Amino acid sequence: MEPKKLVTIEEMEAATERLLETGALVGADSWQQRVKNQTPHCKFGEEGICCRICSMGPCRITPKAPRGICGCDVHGIVARNFLRFTAGGSATHSDHGREICHTLHETREGGNYTVKDPEKLIRIATEWDIPTEGRDIYDLAHEVSETALLEYGKPFGTQRFLKRAPKERQEVWEREGIAPRAIDREVSQALHMTHMGCSSLPEALLKQSLRCGLSDGWGGSMMGTEFSDVLFGTPKPLDTTANLGVMDKDMVNIIVHGHDPSLSEMVVFYAQDPEMIALAKSVGAKGINVAGVCCTSNEVAMRHGIPMAGNFLQQENVVLTGACEAIVVDVQCIFPALGPLSKCFHTKFITTSNIARMPDSEFIQFSPENAGENAKAIVKMAVENFKNRKPELVYIPDIKETATVGYSVEAIEKTLDTVTNPFVDVTGTMKPLVECVESGVLRGAVAMVGCNNPRVRADYAHIELMKKLLKNDIILVLSGCSAQAAAKAGLMSKDAKELCGAGLKRVCELADIPPVLHMGSCVDISRMMILASRIAEDWGIDIPQIPLVGCAPEWMSEKAVSIGNYVVATGIDTFLGVSPQASGSSQVWDMLTGAGDNGYKQWVGANFTVETDVEKLGDLMIQRIEEKRAALGI
Repeated sequence: MEPKKLVTIEEMEAATERLLETGALVGADSWQQRVKNQTPHCKFGEEGICCRICSMGPCRITPKAPRGICGCDVHGIVARNFLRFTAGGSATHSDHGREICHTLHETREGGNYTVKDPEKLIRIATEWDIPTEGRDIYDLAHEVSETALLEYGKPFGTQRFLKRAPKERQEVWEREGIAPRAIDREVSQALHMTHMGCSSLPEALLKQSLRCGLSDGWGGSMMGTEFSDVLFGTPKPLDTTANLGVMDKDMVNIIVHGHDPSLSEMVVFYAQDPEMIALAKSVGAKGINVAGVCCTSNEVAMRHGIPMAGNFLQQENVVLTGACEAIVVDVQCIFPALGPLSKCFHTKFITTSNIARMPDSEFIQFSPENAGENAKAIVKMAVENFKNRKPELVYIPDIKETATVGYSVEAIEKTLDTVTNPFVDVTGTMKPLVECVESGVLRGAVAMVGCNNPRVRADYAHIELMKKLLKNDIILVLSGCSAQAAAKAGLMSKDAKELCGAGLKRVCELADIPPVLHMGSCVDISRMMILASRIAEDWGIDIPQIPLVGCAPEWMSEKAVSIGNYVVATGIDTFLGVSPQASGSSQVWDMLTGAGDNGYKQWVGANFTVETDVEKLGDLMIQRIEEKRAALGI
């Protein structure tokens, strides 16, 4: 069979160029122009060798000035900056999880939010030694949410979800003193350690980076993922579509963007309200089309099949189509540029959270108590805005691909059970996957995650690396903007098996799966940690031994640094295509990359590898996977 023709990077770039022509007509700004305005970047910032944590400075390290005013050297300054970056990311993801816990506490029968997966709630309650027998599900939900919220500030002990990791991992974390305690405590301690006159020893600062990251991945993010499943349903494989062509010129187009599914779930619900659909038809539209951008898109795609308009660097493009009635945002990764850009068109830019207030937006504060009322008001506002659209500015690129999304750990287990025991209801196991790797049918796996970064060609590293890895019989699990890059290019279609080596293609055919598995949003990288733990336990080895690596080829945010720390601390070697702002210190760089005698590799059995050449980055990942296979004797 001839491989299906997939949307190429060049076609996506051509579509963007055409949209920028529309932007030029109305005097709109674009990130492409802003990048040019900001280039060249500050070399001190790029290397992490400037310090502004007190007003004696700012200080920057040069051969003439090798120490800051307080006497801190370059190694301490770089390590402090790295830890502060980690703390910012951990706080962000964990606060997302906190909001989900609060939403769970507001659930009630007939309320704005209900419990959609009571079985998962009961499993978590049992895991946490909370009595479940004979209890009202909402009474249980409230107690579980209160227990979860205590994880943020409890005075003693470590995170509850750490017990999900293999025993060997837990022992490593205890031995190195990086087992995370209360989530807020790790963020607070990171900020305290980096205050003027506190830590300047790189080892201490980097160990706290690991600990702070772990409090995110095995704490805040994991609770965000697990309780989103309880509230909105645990994802199962669904078919959807992706890329800018999902927008419809004859429909009211509402774009949801951000990360917190509490908002998008309600917008999706009210967009299907017969009253709102009738209103849309009354203003000349055929109906209401909701599509997503960024991780909010992942959330609603994997639970409802809502189409994915694009990832991080396409958020301006949806407005540039001239067909966006409203772009509705919650928190994280939202360009403030959307405000002035929307004013160049008829688009309503609607912000909903006190955490993400922006100029030139219409603010409608969203909370669990007013969720239904305000979501309906937002949908109505978008519908009534349809008549203000300017047809001469409408251009929707004709690029769209199919994608199968929603491979939660539970869904992967069920898929494996179906292949091995199609007629028997059995407890989930990862052993069929282990057997495929042991036999060499699959060489290994890559967990690819992360953002887009305008410092590199958007989506290119994601897509080219995926193609290379698939050809080498390496299965991929993806989340966040990386997942959307794959979806936009057609790599989450089951037809993409034609791009695979013989072994992976056979696995895709037997299991009826695409070769690139969508695991969700960026908080759902916690699913990958659970998956790795389950594989290690079923294989009888520790996580660093699995022929598995992580990759963030286009990362850009503080969240990505927190994620990188907890993925490495979990024992997964992680490959980066954009250099961390830490190259100014040879000591810190060696500790992060495993080049020295002391650092991440010695502490947790994994490290970062940085390579900005995409082809070389792929080769290094394949080499590491083969080294792990050789060490296992397979």
